[in-house]
Order: sequence, then C-alpha cells, then structure tokens
Amino acid sequence: AQKWRWLLAAALLTGLAAGVVATLLTTPLYRASTTLQIDREPAKIVAVESQQTPEQVSAAEFYQTQYGLLKSRSLAERIVATLNLAYDDSFLNQKGDKTAAQVARAAAQPRTAAERSERSHQAVALVMEGLRVEPVQSSRLVKVSYESPNPVVAAKIANAVADNFIATNLERRYEASSYARRFLEGRLAQIRQRLEESERQLVAYAASREIINIGGESTGSDGQTMPQQSLAATDLASMNQALALATNNRIQAEQRWREARSTPDGSLPEVLQNPSSQSLQQQRSTLWAEYQQNLQLFKPDYPTMVEARARIDALDRQLSIQAQSVKGALKNQYDVALRQERSLASAVEERKGEVLDLRSRSIQYNIIQREVDTNRSLYDGLLQRYKEIGVAGGIGSNNVSVVDRADTPTAPFAPRPLYNLALFGLGGLALGIAIAFLLEQLDVSIKVPEDVEKALGLPLLGTVPIAARDMSPVRALSDPKSMLSEAYYSIRTALQFSTQEGVPSSLLVTSSRAAEGKTTTSLAIAAGFARLGMRVLLIDADLRDPSLHKILSRDNGVGLSNLLAGGVDLIPAVQPTHQKNLFFLACGPLPPNPAELLGGRKMSTFLEAARREFDLVVIDGPPVMGLADAPLIANVAAATMMIVHAGKTRREAARAAVRRLRGGDVHLIGAVLTKFDLKKAGYGYGHAHGYGYGYGYGYDYGATPRPAGRRLGVAAAGRWLENMRRG
Repeated sequence: AQKWRWLLAAALLTGLAAGVVATLLTTPLYRASTTLQIDREPAKIVAVESQQTPEQVSAAEFYQTQYGLLKSRSLAERIVATLNLAYDDSFLNQKGDKTAAQVARAAAQPRTAAERSERSHQAVALVMEGLRVEPVQSSRLVKVSYESPNPVVAAKIANAVADNFIATNLERRYEASSYARRFLEGRLAQIRQRLEESERQLVAYAASREIINIGGESTGSDGQTMPQQSLAATDLASMNQALALATNNRIQAEQRWREARSTPDGSLPEVLQNPSSQSLQQQRSTLWAEYQQNLQLFKPDYPTMVEARARIDALDRQLSIQAQSVKGALKNQYDVALRQERSLASAVEERKGEVLDLRSRSIQYNIIQREVDTNRSLYDGLLQRYKEIGVAGGIGSNNVSVVDRADTPTAPFAPRPLYNLALFGLGGLALGIAIAFLLEQLDVSIKVPEDVEKALGLPLLGTVPIAARDMSPVRALSDPKSMLSEAYYSIRTALQFSTQEGVPSSLLVTSSRAAEGKTTTSLAIAAGFARLGMRVLLIDADLRDPSLHKILSRDNGVGLSNLLAGGVDLIPAVQPTHQKNLFFLACGPLPPNPAELLGGRKMSTFLEAARREFDLVVIDGPPVMGLADAPLIANVAAATMMIVHAGKTRREAARAAVRRLRGGDVHLIGAVLTKFDLKKAGYGYGHAHGYGYGYGYGYDYGATPRPAGRRLGVAAAGRWLENMRRG
C-alpha cells in the first residue's frame, strides 16, 4: 500500500471530486408519502358449483397482490387521467430534457391522436418510475411514496395513488359481488330455455332445407343488423375474390414471361437475384480478372491460359443454362396461372346458380331467425340488468383506508452529499487498488532481494540502497558512514567468503544492460579492498562507452586498448588515484573492433601480468546483452559478479544475461541488487526481513546481525567480520 500510496490518494481524491460533481449535477428530488391500512375482508363470495369461498389465500399472497396492484400500470393510467398529467407539460418535462421554448411550442401546437397517446404513455411511465411501495413490517400498513423534482407534484400524486387505489378496490368488489343478482337467475333461466328452443328449431329447419350459414351477425354502416351469409353465398364471394386474384396473378405471370422472352439471359432480374447465379458470376469475374492479368505474362495459347479460358467458358455455359431454366420456370408459372384462372371462372358460374336457388328456400328460415334474434335480445337485456343490479348490491365497507395523507415536502431527500462522497470515495479507492494491483502484476522487474535468487539462481552478495537525490553516488561513497558505503562494506566482506581461496584474484563486474550501477560498484569494491591494504588495480574494460576516467578525473589517452594492441607495457599505463593502494587503468582510445581485442590471447596474458603486480584486479566490464565483450572478459577473469538494478532490470533480461555467461567457462559468484528504494518496495520491508536501516543492505550501528538463511548467509558472515575488524 505504501508503494502505491500516491496512486491510491489520487484515486480517492478523484472519487471524492466525482462525488461532489455528481451531487452538484443531480436534480434535487422530493419525496411525499401517504400511509394506507389494508385489511383482509371476510370471505363473502360463494360459488354455486363448489359451495366454497374462492378467497382461500394466505396473508402473504393477499398483501403481495395488493402491493402489486399499487404498482400496476392500470392504476398509473387512472392517476394520469384523474390529474390530467398527460397535458401537464411541466410534469412531462420534470427531468429537464426539453428547453422552455420546446415546452411552449409543444403546448401551442394542436395534438394529434398519436401525440396524445405518446404523451399519455410518457406520463404513465413517469408515474410508475417515481412510485415507491414500502410495507411496514409486522403490520397491515403500507407506505406509498412518490419522488419528483416538484414537491407539490410529489404530494399530489402520492394522495392520488391512495384515492384511486381505494376507488378501484371498491369497483372490483362491486364486480365480484353476486348476492343481489340471485333473484334474477330464475327469469334468466326461462329466457335462456326459450332461446335454446328457437335456436334448435332454426337448426332443424336449416338441416332439412340444406341451408348452411356461416359467420355471425354484423352491423352495417347505417346501424342496422346484417343477417348471416349462406355457405353458397360465402363460397361464391370467396371464389369471386379468388378469381380476381388468379386473374391478377395470370396478368403478372404473363407480363413477366413476355419480358423474359425479350430480355437477354444475363439481364434477367430473376437471374441476377439468384444466389447460385450470383456465385457463378462472381467466380467468372474472378477468373476473368485473373485471365486478363495473366495475359500480361503469357500468351493465350499457353496451357495455363487455355485452361483458364476453358473454365470461364464452362461458367458461361452454366450461367446460360440457369437463365434458360429461369425462363422455363416463368413460362410454367404463366401456364399454371392461366389454367387456374379458367378453372375458377367456371366454378364461379356454377356457384351463381346455387345461390339463386338457395334464396327461394330461405324465406321461412328468415322468419325463424328473427324469432331467435328477439329471444337473444331479451336475454341480453335482462343479463345486462342483472349485472348492473349486481354492481349496486356489492356496495359495502371498504377494506382499504388512508391513515396519513401526504404533505408537501419542505426539503429534498436526494442527493445526499455525505452518502455520495462516501460512495464515490470508496469507488475511487477501489479503482485505485485495482489499478495498483494490475500494475504490480504487470511489473516483471526484479524489485526486492528475494527476487534475485528466485529469478537468477545466484547468491545475493548484498543490496545497495539508492543514493539521496541531492547526493551523487561518488560523493556518498566518500563518506565512510553513509548508507551507500556501509552497503559496499558488506559486499566487500561477502566477497572475501565467496571462494575457498578468499577474494578472487580478478573480478569482472557486469550487468545485463547499461546504467545498472556496475561502474559505481566496481569503484566501491576496488576502493574498499584498497582500504584493507591490498594493492588493487581498477580497469575500465568498457571499450565502447568508458566512464571511469571521468569519475576519477584521469587521462584516457593510454589504457587497456593500447595494452591489448601491443603498444605499451602494463606499469607505465597504470595511473595512481587519490586512494592509497588503488590504481587505475583507463580504457584508452576506442578501438574499431573491441570484441577482437578482448577475444585474443593477449587479454589472458594481460590479466596474468596484472595478477603478478596487484593483489586484486577489478574489471568494470561492458553490459552482457547485445555485446560479445562481457562473455569474452568473463572467460579469462577469475570470477564474475552480476549487477541488478532494483525495479528496472527485467527478469527475462537478467536470466538471459546469466544464461549467456554460463554458456562459457565463467565463474559466477553472485549478484548485487543496486539502487534499492525502500519506498517503492514498501515501508516495513527491511524490518520484516531482518535488514538494518530498513533497506535490507547490511547492518545497523550497534545492532546484532540476524541470520537470513542460505540467501544471506555469506553476506551476514561478512557483516559480522567487518564489524569485528572495525572494532
């Protein structure tokens, strides 16, 4: 968390800012509430057939049904009609999605039926959207609320919901009541019997005279009842309509056939729209394009061209066959349509005679039909009266009552600033955590000391903290009590235990890539051993980009490149430094072929001579990746040490460098993690792992070293020995 604290803080601030903006941009909403009491009335509706009450439902089902009715669309439509909300432009524009000019223009324009329907649907949707039904637990009370930007509208609609719900509840009770309708059931039974007898007489007469009528009575344009049509008349009308359709089909088919006869095969619409023809045409176009393109390279009689032309001709023949098939199909359609037209014309003539004969047999049938109609009218009228009396008889006590009517709210309930700030702040913080986690997962660099052994399989010789921003590494090394110097003291001591013979006679310091701290490490190690009284030669072996001569302020005119080329001897080329027992061999003039100089026999001969003159040779080498110089030097050096930049060196790059070094006869003694930043690794990391200063590089003054297992065994022993030497 400490590593990504700025990201988390920025995410939190962004979430809070978004909460402030959302609060400022949110339209204030007012909530008006009315409280209803809904009681379960005693069961009064008794069915004659079953002699059981149909309202045998549980309390939960009953109240859930009432809550659903409160939120129903039918109730919302009734509220819209009662309050005339469909024509209230301020209500329809309560969300502010229209300008004042648009509202005024809509109010001034005459409203069509479609517009009225649209406005009604919009008003119903707004009523249903703002309505809230909240049952009061363990009671028969329900709280009905409405939310609106207008407090007056909120109270008005909340009260309208209660009033209209009570009214609709009464109406349903009236419709369900059957007590007051029973005295009419006897009269209805008599009329029903007479109606059934007259209908049987009508059916019997129609069967004896073979009169078949279909359909029901219909009302004409003048308001009079139109009689039923006979089967023959209906059949005649259907056939006549079918004949007209067949004639039209024949005309169209004939027209298509005439057009097909006079139209070229390739221009027929039916051919052009045929998927198979389209596929063949596309294949021909492709082959023709290839053929035209190949004509630029081959002659027409070339075998490939002859074959391509044959394929094109085959496709042309297929297209022609399909066109002829289409024409034949059009001709068949015309013949079928013509035969169908003639057949229907003949059938129509036959049906005309049957209809004329039926009319003479339908006189008595119509008399009986009028009696049936009279009985049915009497029955329908009596049944309607029966229903009306039933509604009037259903009036009784209502089981829904208003406990508290809605008052006009004085303050909005939304937005809630503190809630929005908390919600958006937590959301921003969660987003920041997710981003930090994603960045942590995407970071494939070596960040902490544990990663060195896990990723490279090398012992960790030490960890070097990053220097302060206002102090260069060379200046920090000049202070023997600085944290940087203390880290390199620990590395120096670890090197004394790195081999069975102690400090290797020649040590190559390299890294996977440039700017990982190998030059500073080479200088610090060489200076550290020089303080112990050893004669140390520091060599700048980077024959492509030397930098040690600039740091030590020494001449680069003569150096390693001259020795390898055979120009000078070792001792005259070596330069003393400000540090006692520390000598420096510069790179020298940059050669055009560094790999050839380093790969020759002279490099090993030079190192043998340097070992005879000095106790330790420290070589500041070039990077491993991309160059052949470092593996060549490592083959002749007694030991090689890898430098890894914490948080920058990618694991794959470091592994590739180690694999490349191990590909030759190279003695890799370990690795050093440089520029380790505890803030990026996270506070508490050093204390959690037993490292002094919290940086994990060595020890603290007066502190007892804590063993860290095999990974830091050599470094811990070195720190202990160094403490003993320093007293």
